[in-house]
Amino acid sequence: MPLFEKARVEVYLPDLPKRTYQDLLNALDQEFSYTFGGCTIIRGLDGSYFSQAGLKLQDRITLIYTDTPYGFKENFEIISRYADKLRESAFQALEEEAILVVVHQVYHSA
Repeated sequence: MPLFEKARVEVYLPDLPKRTYQDLLNALDQEFSYTFGGCTIIRGLDGSYFSQAGLKLQDRITLIYTDTPYGFKENFEIISRYADKLRESAFQALEEEAILVVVHQVYHSA
């Protein structure tokens, strides 16, 4: 069976018990479900990063991702703008110095 190229969009969010974080996760869940037909949420991941102050910080992370119906290469500009808007929305909703939005190719079997 042939494989079909898709673009996967991933958003890595701090896993904090604040309402704004849960509201953003719920909004992304709705966005991905209505726009692309569904999403996956993985909670309780461990992470770390260097802050702007140069300190290594531990973080609990929630990952939410979806696979778009778009081929990565042919729709690079559209997908890039979409990822930028997601990141911008996350920064507006949260008080964070870093939000990671990742887009990469995945291949689905038919």
